[in-house]
Amino acid sequence: MIENATPKDMAIIAARAADEKKATDIVVQNVGDLISVTEYFVIVTASNNRQVGAIIDEIEEQERVQAGMKPLHREETRDGSWELLDYGSVVVHVFQPETREFYRLESLWNDAPVMDLVTEAGITDAVYSDRIAAMLGSRDDAADLEENRQEAPEE
Repeated sequence: MIENATPKDMAIIAARAADEKKATDIVVQNVGDLISVTEYFVIVTASNNRQVGAIIDEIEEQERVQAGMKPLHREETRDGSWELLDYGSVVVHVFQPETREFYRLESLWNDAPVMDLVTEAGITDAVYSDRIAAMLGSRDDAADLEENRQEAPEE
């Protein structure tokens, strides 16, 4: 168990648990500088109601086992197209594709930094839809441009 798990630790635990249950489009956004209610959003996609439930259950279990945390609140839609776990500093959203496309939460907080799941969480085989891959790619391109600007010698 992680002693005194940070919000970042908890977001990584959630992302890994979702990946273990074959979630797709895993995005972890650090929204702490943009909103006051939480530090991280973990947003993932599940293909059907059963997978939504399985992912939520796995995340809840892994947060309990690895971080010693239980959610403050758990919500779900009647049709099972979206479930949410609220840990205070981390909020996890598990959507079915149509519902995720409708709400586009990751786009609402477009300025929020997105965690690199390969380096931060060791998730190397994540699957992304074209829309999420394009969003992540454009953020990578912007980060590369900014990094190049900072490295360029002043004239």
